Amino acid sequence: MKEKYDYAVTGGGIVGLATALKLSDKYPDAKIALFEKETEPARHQTGHNSGVIHSGLYYKPGSLKARLCVDGRRQLIEFARKHGVPHEICGKLVVATDPAEVERLRTLFERGQKNGLAGLEWIEGDAGIRAREPNIRGLAAVVVPEEGIIDYKAMCREMVKELERRGVTLRFRTEVRSARTENEFVELSIGDGTRARAGFAIFCGGLQSDRLARASGAATDVRIVPFRGEYYKFTPAARARVRHLVYPVPDPQFPFLGVHFTRMTDGEVECGPNAVLAPAREGYRKFDFNLSDVLGIFSFRGAWRIFLKHWRPGLGELQRSLSKPAFVRALRKLMPDLDGDELVYAGSGIRAQAVRPDGSLVDDFEFADAPRQRHVLNAPSPAATASLAIADHIVASIGRSS
Repeated sequence: MKEKYDYAVTGGGIVGLATALKLSDKYPDAKIALFEKETEPARHQTGHNSGVIHSGLYYKPGSLKARLCVDGRRQLIEFARKHGVPHEICGKLVVATDPAEVERLRTLFERGQKNGLAGLEWIEGDAGIRAREPNIRGLAAVVVPEEGIIDYKAMCREMVKELERRGVTLRFRTEVRSARTENEFVELSIGDGTRARAGFAIFCGGLQSDRLARASGAATDVRIVPFRGEYYKFTPAARARVRHLVYPVPDPQFPFLGVHFTRMTDGEVECGPNAVLAPAREGYRKFDFNLSDVLGIFSFRGAWRIFLKHWRPGLGELQRSLSKPAFVRALRKLMPDLDGDELVYAGSGIRAQAVRPDGSLVDDFEFADAPRQRHVLNAPSPAATASLAIADHIVASIGRSS
């Protein structure tokens, strides 16, 4: 006999766990299951990110990212306080190092105000920056006091405990490969050949989200193009060189934030990441390779259009991947006296970036639907910060189907 549920969630990252929690909030008597192919939660994007609680500074006013980041941040901190998850609201400096960046920084400052961020402060001149961060140099900076840090793996462990307490079925080591909607239910095909049924299925597949959507009949033309972000970290003796989070002003011609300094809840300070095309969706080591993933990238015209548009900065990112001195030079834009001996390699993460066939990157959170199904197709940063608000958005859109 097939297992039967009212709701099934696929994906044990923070968005999937948050969605299961919000379903159990709204429907406490429903039979809910969460399926995850790994042995534990947060094994991919959630567990390999930089641990930042984002404030909502960067996102277009009115966008889902802007709205859900601000609401999600509040909910995230509330959950962390209640469940003892390590976190700290340490604040962030976004630093401009040349005149062109100063103008873009003013735009960010105004955007943050429109997004409802509290306590933003403009700092003019190098002396003001050094008063906050003695080792950082720049022409101007914006102080973002609501930015913080958190242990997202610990957050997910506490979410799992809460789901268990509520009686939600957690199926680790269980890979959902596809789904098929019939009249009153969705049938999930499991990797071991078994099947499960649900009145409604929600897919939070992260790096595999586009494949799950297409295999389940959801209409979408986007593909996931994976980018690996590599990090260094300060040696213990050098950690005190950074007091807050320190970011550069983003380059509007390149869709990533640039290398930055990030304090962690365990006392470490990470530096990075760069952004290079990953030849394996789940390949966290520098030379991991998956032929199927590579063929999928190079058979997609949207990926080729990204390469043609961004080839010059892309070469710089690749150089920083292959050369520690090049990585250090990029960091010296913010910290000119940085010594390469102060840094050791700290691993990497993979960003699941949804791309359209015309080569444009999907900028906002994006979803796709099929009957009795909802697929989260694009949930890059700040999805971890916004996870509980994303879950509210999902649950409000589906209604009870059992």
